[in-house]
Amino acid sequence: MRLPAVPGATPERPQTSKRWAVPTGKVKWYDAEKGFGFLSDDEGGDVFLHANALPEGVETLKGGTRVEFGIVEGRRGAQALSVRVLEPAPSVAASVAARNRKPAEDMSLIVEDLIKLLDGVSNTLRRGKYPDKQTSTKVAAVLRAVAGDFESAGA
Repeated sequence: MRLPAVPGATPERPQTSKRWAVPTGKVKWYDAEKGFGFLSDDEGGDVFLHANALPEGVETLKGGTRVEFGIVEGRRGAQALSVRVLEPAPSVAASVAARNRKPAEDMSLIVEDLIKLLDGVSNTLRRGKYPDKQTSTKVAAVLRAVAGDFESAGA
């Protein structure tokens, strides 16, 4: 079976299948209560987004979220189909937390102090006793604070 001749196809440059570029853009706004919103494609055009076009399990999209989508011409203009989230919108809380996190050198000193504190608690436990209420409260508060510092560092 022989393939039909394609203009420009040579043994050095064989026939290749055409690939359609999938449009990408950002969410302008989306209202989950109303069930629709608008995307701004990379060329600057507005594309209507209905809730039915959202990926499975996604109920809402934040403005600024990068998406990939198919387009169909509806009665009132371009409408998005089969939306796929490429990258979520940057989180303001995450960028504030990253900016405010403690430097690694400071965290190193805090962890060393925490080890000393836990070593004292460990010695008390080895003697068969729990630490008193005041010490237990202090250790719990320090552990929560250090855990919070690590969680904000990973955001």
